[in-house]
Amino acid sequence: MNETGTIRVQVNGKERQIRPGITVGALLEDLELQPGMVVVELNREILERDSYGGVDVSEGDTIELVHFVGGG
Repeated sequence: MNETGTIRVQVNGKERQIRPGITVGALLEDLELQPGMVVVELNREILERDSYGGVDVSEGDTIELVHFVGGG
């Protein structure tokens, strides 16, 4: 944790400062993303959707979010 009380992570290649103790599910909420429409890769491992609320995000983590977009 740094002097501002946040931790640094990479989200889709961009550095982002987030609050410590946040879960993947809470991060998706903060980003206004629906968990059912996103695949999350945390440190090169794809997470199961039902685990998002129980997986903590830590300093230095790399997160890739892939959004599903409907259309026709």
